[in-house]
Amino acid sequence: MDQDCFTEMLDYTIELFETQGLGSDYYGYHNINHELEVTHVALLSANLNNTSKRFAKDDLKYLYAAALFHDFDPQKSVDKPHEENVLRFISSDKKLRKLLDDAKLDIEIIKVLILRTTYPWSGTLRENAEKQIKECFKNSPLTRDNQSKQEHFMNLGWYLSVVDRISGYALGNFSKAMEMAKMNAHALAWRPSLIVRSSVAYFEELLNKETEMCRFILESLPTNMRKNFFDTVLAFMNIRQQEISIQANYTYDNLKLVPTIEKIDTRKDPEFMKTLFSIFLELPKPLQFARDNFEESVKDQNIILNTLRLNDCHGEIVGFAKGGPLENYRLRPEIRDENYGLNNTIFLEPLALKMGYWGLKGGSEMRHMFIMQAHAKKYKYLTSFALRDVITSRVDKENAEFVTRFDPERWDYYRIKI
Repeated sequence: MDQDCFTEMLDYTIELFETQGLGSDYYGYHNINHELEVTHVALLSANLNNTSKRFAKDDLKYLYAAALFHDFDPQKSVDKPHEENVLRFISSDKKLRKLLDDAKLDIEIIKVLILRTTYPWSGTLRENAEKQIKECFKNSPLTRDNQSKQEHFMNLGWYLSVVDRISGYALGNFSKAMEMAKMNAHALAWRPSLIVRSSVAYFEELLNKETEMCRFILESLPTNMRKNFFDTVLAFMNIRQQEISIQANYTYDNLKLVPTIEKIDTRKDPEFMKTLFSIFLELPKPLQFARDNFEESVKDQNIILNTLRLNDCHGEIVGFAKGGPLENYRLRPEIRDENYGLNNTIFLEPLALKMGYWGLKGGSEMRHMFIMQAHAKKYKYLTSFALRDVITSRVDKENAEFVTRFDPERWDYYRIKI
């Protein structure tokens, strides 16, 4: 793969993702980092697997091209790419077609490999993908009327689909894996309570339903990468056990969540600050408002702050709600808030809770306490960010209104009258 066209393909991929806003700054799972990780692990595993003759030299070239572009969806309306949009792009882009021609790669085979990464590989999604794959096989002189070649490329696509799901978790420690899970949850508009539960289900499906291919790939990777993967799986399972234990204690009234208004003296305490900041860091990065001046904002008397404590108002802190005058915040440039500068609106930062305590109504109680405090300070409006379906549910209950909507995250900016 020392021809210029392969280097140009890599450069072009990075350029496309960056110019479409899907570069490393895009806070979603399917960004350029993911694309490059999949490409790296696909080639690494295939090269290191010396015990098998499963991969020909041309297979590596096809894996390279398919992995680089398998998630490029320029029409992205949600984070999860639509394979049809991906195929439409690679079929119509003249520069990419020339690069593939220079590399002597059949675009129909690349389409097959990308279609086989469809997830989940079941139900209607699988049926639609298989219909398109059949057409690609007919259109390619490599596979037309050649059953063994068709089976070979289907296996190659299966290999790529499992690499797609393993790669990011093999290339880093648990903190990287948790950040990936948060990125996925944020970009797919999941509630925070689903992050760990869905991650455990994801790994169990991978290990139980893709056992053969999963083992084949992991056995070919370096020891440290295998360790990264399994350490991550075990860590998510341990956190899930802790979540279940917390939920059980809450259900049986062994645990109470107490929203507490904090005095300014407490807010100046270094240990209190340290506890709050550690919880703050569990939020997805786009939801970490005022990170650079976090300590100053906690000490500021104009900032409203309440915490969620266990069992009584002196118990362990497991969450907090914080916010202040809208004018204190630099929000996304797309937002045009008509009340900005009128000093009549308080901005509630995204609620912060420790993992395991989401979904137990503690966040809702903190939010209601925050609104009461804002009312006492004579604010007329409250604005914040929330998931689109959550805001919709508040339209009737609280007369909430959408100010600005954001896709693909569906994490929107809204307003209520206090």
